[in-house]
Amino acid sequence: DSVLFLTGEICAFKIHGQEMPFEAVVLNKTSGEGRLRAKSPIDCELQKEYTFIIQAYDCGSGPGGTNWKKSHKAVVHIQVKDVNEFSPAFKESVYKASVTEGKIYDSILQVEATDEDCSPQYSQICNYEIVSTAVPFAIDRNGNIRNTEKLSYDKQHQYEIMVTAFDCGQKHATEDVLVQVNVKPVCKPGWQDWNKRIEYRPGSGSIPLFPSIHLETCDGPVSSIHTTIELQTNYIGKGCDRETYSEKSLQKLCGASSGAIDLLPSPSTTNNWTAGLLMDSNDIIFKFDGKQGAKIPDGIVPKNLTDQFTITLWMKHGPSPGLRAEKETILCNSDKTEMNRHHYALYVHNCRLVLLLRKDFDQADTFRPAEFHWKLDQICDKEWHYYVVNVEFPVVTLYMDGTTYEPYLVTNDWPIHPSHIAMQLTVGACWQGGEVTKPRFAQYFHGSLASLTIRPGKIESQKVISCLQACKEGLDINSLESLGQGIKYHFNPSQSVLVMEGDDIENINQALRKVSYINSRQFPTAGVRRLKVSSKVQCFGEDVCISIPDIDAYVMVFQANEPKITITGMDHFARPAAQFESERGVILLPDIRIVSTVTKMEHSVDLREHDGANKQVVVEEMLHNLDFCDVLVIGAELDPEQECLELDHGELQGRHLDATNSTAGYSIYGVDSMFSYEQVLRQLRYRNWGTSATSERKFRVKCSELNGRYTSNEFNLEVNILHSSNSNFMEHVNHMIVQPKFLQSVQQPEGSISAVPRSVVPSVATVVIIICVSVLVLVTTLGVLRLRTAHQRGSTSHEGARENEMDWDDSALTITINPMEKYEKPHQREEESEEEDIDDEEEDTTSAESDDSEEAEEEEEEEEVIVQKGDKQNATRQEQL
Repeated sequence: DSVLFLTGEICAFKIHGQEMPFEAVVLNKTSGEGRLRAKSPIDCELQKEYTFIIQAYDCGSGPGGTNWKKSHKAVVHIQVKDVNEFSPAFKESVYKASVTEGKIYDSILQVEATDEDCSPQYSQICNYEIVSTAVPFAIDRNGNIRNTEKLSYDKQHQYEIMVTAFDCGQKHATEDVLVQVNVKPVCKPGWQDWNKRIEYRPGSGSIPLFPSIHLETCDGPVSSIHTTIELQTNYIGKGCDRETYSEKSLQKLCGASSGAIDLLPSPSTTNNWTAGLLMDSNDIIFKFDGKQGAKIPDGIVPKNLTDQFTITLWMKHGPSPGLRAEKETILCNSDKTEMNRHHYALYVHNCRLVLLLRKDFDQADTFRPAEFHWKLDQICDKEWHYYVVNVEFPVVTLYMDGTTYEPYLVTNDWPIHPSHIAMQLTVGACWQGGEVTKPRFAQYFHGSLASLTIRPGKIESQKVISCLQACKEGLDINSLESLGQGIKYHFNPSQSVLVMEGDDIENINQALRKVSYINSRQFPTAGVRRLKVSSKVQCFGEDVCISIPDIDAYVMVFQANEPKITITGMDHFARPAAQFESERGVILLPDIRIVSTVTKMEHSVDLREHDGANKQVVVEEMLHNLDFCDVLVIGAELDPEQECLELDHGELQGRHLDATNSTAGYSIYGVDSMFSYEQVLRQLRYRNWGTSATSERKFRVKCSELNGRYTSNEFNLEVNILHSSNSNFMEHVNHMIVQPKFLQSVQQPEGSISAVPRSVVPSVATVVIIICVSVLVLVTTLGVLRLRTAHQRGSTSHEGARENEMDWDDSALTITINPMEKYEKPHQREEESEEEDIDDEEEDTTSAESDDSEEAEEEEEEEEVIVQKGDKQNATRQEQL
C-alpha cells in the first residue's frame, strides 16, 4: 500500500506501534509518494489483521533531526489474505461403533475433521467421503455415517471402512481415518463364547471343555438354571474308551477272585473255538448276526457249577424285527445227543434277560426255582451295557452297569432226571442235539458280546463289579471345592453325564468353565467324542420363559504315538546234555530284555543338513504295561515223556501275572510292567531228561500290549544239546585233566567250539601223534585192566540208553585221541559257528585243559570237550581205547 503527500517534499514516513512487521519507504520526495512493505514474512495463522498509525515528515529538518514538520496521524488497517496450506485432520485416530443387526440407522456415529487454515474458506470442512468401496454405508456433509441396508451378524460380524474429509478449498485429508462398525446379533438367549471343536492329545490329563463360556439371558428375569452336559461315546468300543485287556487280565487288575473262565477269548492256537466268529479285533468284540454259534470244548468249564457261580458279559442288543418271539441265546448248556434238555442258559427274549437254571435230580425231588427274569429297557437300546449275574442258589442277583436288579419273575420246575448224556456248552446259539433229524444250532443271538466269563464256585463283590465296568474317559470337574455354595451337581456312574443346577447365572458360568474331559488311557481310541449341553431356565413369575438352545460340540482325540516293543537277548547257545538232564534244567532266557520305544517327529534345526526335510525322527523310551508273553516251541511239540518248560510259581507272587503251560510252549499273562515280565521270563527253564533223541530245540518269544493291539518282534532262540560219548568220562576229564604246556599253543579260545578246517588237520595231527606216543607207555601199564572192562561194557551198549560210565582212577591223566586215526568214508565239512553242535561229523576230538583254580560249574561244563557219537564208531573207539 502507498500513501501520497501533495505539499512540499517528503523525506520520511514513521510507523507508531510496537514492533510492527512493516516499514514505509519514500518513493518520490516531491510527490510524497511512498510504499508500505513487510519487513518479515506475514502468517495469517499467527495474525489475521494489523492496525497502526503512520505519519509523514517533510525535509525541513535541522541539525540533529529537529524542526521538521509532521503530518497528521493516519490510521492504517491491514488484513492478511489466507493461503490454503493446511489439509484437514481427523480428531480421532480410529472411530468405533456397534449396531444391532436388522435395523436401518439415521446415524451410527459422527466423524469430525479440523483444518488449521485461518480463513473460513480454507478452514471449514465442506465435505466427507467414504473411501472404501462396496460397503453398505453412506456419510453426509456433517460426518454422520449411516447404514444403507440391514446388516446381518451371520453374514459379517464387523465392517472396517476408510473415511476422508475435504475443506472448502477442496483439499482432502492427508490420512484417511478407520471406522469400525461391529454388528451385534439380535439378543438371543443362549450360551456364548464356546468352541465347537475341542482338541485332546493323549496324556494331556484333564482339559477344560468351555473355558470362556457364559450364558446370555437378554436381561430376562431368571430364577434358576438346570444344565446337563453329556459326553456321547456309545459308538466307541464297549461304549467308552476302556482298556481293551483280556477279561482275565482285567479281573486280576480289579482284584477279582481267581478262576474266571473266558468263554470268548481272542482266537489262538489254544483257544480256537472263537476263530469262526465275526470279530472287531481292536476291542475283542464279537458280533453275532443270527447265523453263528460257537461250541466250547469239553473240559474248559466244569460240569458242576455248584450253587455259587458268576456270569459276566458286555452286551449290545437291539430288537430285531420279526424275531421278537424267538429266544436269543447268549450262553447255553444242553444235551449233546439223544435229548434236547437245556441244563442252564442265559438268553434274551422279548427284551427280557432270562437265566435258566435247572438243577440235576438228587435226593430231594422238589419244586425249585428254574427261571429268573429281568425286564430292562437297556437290554434293547442298542447300547453297550455290563451285566453280572451272581448266583447263590436260590437267590440270583443281576448287576447292570453296577446297579442291582432283583428278578421280577421266578418260574419253578422239577429237577432234571439223571442221565449219562454228555452236555454241550455253546455261545451265541443253543445246541439242539436231539428231537431233530440232524443236530444243529438254534435260537441264534443277534447283537454284540464281549468279555463273556463264567466263574464257578464264587460270586463277585460290588467293588470288583464297579472296577470291571469302569470307563477310562469321561467328564471331570477341576477344583470341586471352588464350585461355590449355590451349585448342585451329579454324575452318572460312568461319568458320561453331568447335571448342574444353580440360581445365579455367574456361578453357573464359573461352574461350567470348570467342566473338563479326561482320558486316562495311555493309547486312547482316536476320533470324535460328541458333546451335548442342554439347559432349562426358570423365570420369576413369567408364564413364557426364555429357551436356551443346546450346544453341539465335539472332542477330537488325536492318535497316540504307537509304541514299538523290542525283545533282545542271547539268541543262540549250546550246553552239555548233562545240564539239560539236571533237576533244574537250563535257563532259556537269562538276559532277555524288553524295551518299548516311541518315534516322534520334530522340526529340524538346520534344513540344509537334512536336504530340505523339515522333520527329524526322535526315538524315546516309553514305559507301559504288557498283557502277555508267549514262549512258543518251533517245530515238533515238546514230548511230555522226556522234556518240559518249567517256572517256579513263586516268581509270580506279588505280581499281576498268571501262567499256563503246554507242550506247545509257555504263556505268561496279566497286566504288568515290562520289568516284571523280564524278571519272570529270566527264570523260565527247559529240561530234557532224554537228550539222546534231541540235538537242538528252537523257541520263539512274542509279547503284546492291549491284547494284541501292539505286538513285539518275534524273538527266535536256538538251543543246542551237546552230546558226549560218555557223560561220566567227560565229567572226570573236565575235573582232573592236567594240560601239557606244549599243547596250549593250539588250544581253542576258552568256552568256544568250532570245526577245524581240513587244511590245518596235518599239523594238528602231527602234534597229537607226538602226544599219543609220549603218553602210550604210561597208559599201557596202568590201563590194561580198565580197557578190558570198558570193552565188555561197550559191547553191551545200545542206542537210546544213557551214556555208559567208565570208572577211572583219580590220577591226573591226559588222554587225547587222534582225530585223523579212523575215517569211515570221505564226507563234506561245514564251518560251524561258535557253540554250535556238530552232529554230522564222524570225527571225535577230545581236548583237555588244566584247571588249577575252582570255577563255576556252568563254566566248566561249557568248556567240556564235545564227543560226537555214532553206533559203529563208538564201538570202534572203545575197542581202540
